[in-house]
Amino acid sequence: MKCIRFHEHGGPDVLRVEDLEPGRPGPGEAQIRQTAVGLNYIDVYDRTGLYPGKLPSGVGREAAGVITALGRKTAGLRVGDRVAYVDSKPGAYCDVCNVSTERLVKVPRSICDEQAAAIMLKGLTARTLLRRTYRVRRGDVILVHAAAGGVGVILTQWAKALGATVIGVVGSEAKAALARKHGCRHVLIRGRDELVASVRKLTRGAGVEAVYDSVGQDTFMASLDCLRPLGMMISYGNASGPPPAISPLELSKRGSLYLTRPTLFSYIERRADLDAAARELFSAVNNGVVRVRIGQRYPLTDAAAAHRDLEARRTTGSTVLIPG
Repeated sequence: MKCIRFHEHGGPDVLRVEDLEPGRPGPGEAQIRQTAVGLNYIDVYDRTGLYPGKLPSGVGREAAGVITALGRKTAGLRVGDRVAYVDSKPGAYCDVCNVSTERLVKVPRSICDEQAAAIMLKGLTARTLLRRTYRVRRGDVILVHAAAGGVGVILTQWAKALGATVIGVVGSEAKAALARKHGCRHVLIRGRDELVASVRKLTRGAGVEAVYDSVGQDTFMASLDCLRPLGMMISYGNASGPPPAISPLELSKRGSLYLTRPTLFSYIERRADLDAAARELFSAVNNGVVRVRIGQRYPLTDAAAAHRDLEARRTTGSTVLIPG
């Protein structure tokens, strides 16, 4: 198998292409010939050591492909099944992978492998944020940072379908056009539009019910100031660095706000929860509520270039790596 790994934390150049022997799948495992691998910002956190782990380490959390071998205790699956997965442990950047069947879901015929690889982490994250972390209702006004990114494009479409008014924040005019196309009624451009004043103007001083913030350090405090009393701040990423430490009194004086830092894996740890989330996600794609936008494709061996573009904010929508 060809696998992308790193032996030290650092920039994209620490990623290496290595040849490894995958071995036979063990009990409760399936061997997958992977056809598409998803790229996510959590991969950067793993690579840089923001989320520290044992070295050397693989990288990547989501992928799709075909089962080529099964270990014992793998009822319900067959060789030749199309499957996808999201895993709490890194290691998806490879062309062959042994995966616990507890993490696998079968992919419907109506969804291609690239789409499946692009939505297992990002799509399930969007579903969790909208339906579980803060249950968006018709008439809500929400603020979404990185609205033209992988999670953002899915989240904004779905939120609009739920009847919410979406204010998106992006980094350029080109990304603003993409955000409008995918569900944002209003779009603010970071560095041009003053965030708090713009949100207050758009909401006639009321503020928003919820903020979905994957940027972190650069936007955290301003995001709090965009909320209405009793609003919810959902901090789910650290693209600009970890958010600052905050006193609970900061929430109180802004109107008894709620603050949460969710991670997808807490919501899908139980198999029943993973199955329910995947069914709802696949249904949203099949019904046209969510259109999966693959903005970039890279050969798996060009993973370092993909990481550079992601960190430089040159990507839009979802990015997939294609094993050779």
